Amino acid sequence: MKKLVCAGEILVEIMAERIGQSFLAPGPLVGPFPSGAPAIFIDQAARLGQPAGLIAAVGDDDFGHLNIERLRADGADISAIKVHRGAATGTAFVTYETDGSRHFVYNIKQSAAGLIEIGTEARALLAGADHFHVMGTSLFSPETIAVARAGIEAVKARGGTVSFDPNIRAEMLDLPGLRDALHFVLSKTDLFLPSGPELFIFARATDEEAAVREMLERGISTVVIKKGAQGAVHYDQAGRTASPGFVVDEIDPTGAGDCFAAAFVSFWLRGATPEKALRIANGCGALAVTKKGPMEGIASLAAVEAFIETAETGETE
Repeated sequence: MKKLVCAGEILVEIMAERIGQSFLAPGPLVGPFPSGAPAIFIDQAARLGQPAGLIAAVGDDDFGHLNIERLRADGADISAIKVHRGAATGTAFVTYETDGSRHFVYNIKQSAAGLIEIGTEARALLAGADHFHVMGTSLFSPETIAVARAGIEAVKARGGTVSFDPNIRAEMLDLPGLRDALHFVLSKTDLFLPSGPELFIFARATDEEAAVREMLERGISTVVIKKGAQGAVHYDQAGRTASPGFVVDEIDPTGAGDCFAAAFVSFWLRGATPEKALRIANGCGALAVTKKGPMEGIASLAAVEAFIETAETGETE
């Protein structure tokens, strides 16, 4: 199978236990949980049996080793994760609001995650890569943008493909160099995976189908729009394919989009039909929200297929 590589931040998440809890006062917390959008993505891909590796950096501390061991146990290639003595692994503290929104306190740019680079191990990983995946969250500094550019160029030079999940928070859009980086990545993208309104960051059109046509006219071969619990829609030159989501009890939404993207990219690389790739991806996204912690709902292919079979059988009875 084709090898999938991603680059970006690794961190731990520590979460408020109670809905409506604020960090402006002491309160109970739970964690640490392995996290970071690229790490979640690679972990889910590896659990589905896809050859997958991550270029990243962590501190030589418990949080860093927690992440590395989780990725190793799930079958990911960790050879290009650099461990830095004297630097702390990134962190994200999370509260959950009564309206379903989340509030984050991050330490990423100033953590070991900000020391990511294309070193000897990263070059070796890229030399065997068939596909490079980019996440907008990972374009948080000139250094991380340079890593993404290098990864894209290395894989494209070998005839490989690129996928792009913008995953952009509004406050990031004014970061130095980010807008130029986003448009560079988009110009190299084969598979585009925006969530809902993210599509319109890059398009002049204000309706979905017209905006997708703009993307396809730019040379992007496939656009998949993630719609959360409502499922996802796939577009290519052959037309439109919609796939509904699965009904589950949501415990924690963090990481669901990353799990969806990992599954879709993995099955796209395997040449699966849009219907199959969307169904597996929706199953992974649904399972991801059923446990507290960004990686705790990640499941193997066998577990995802069993969940889908049960869900679909229940829907038809």
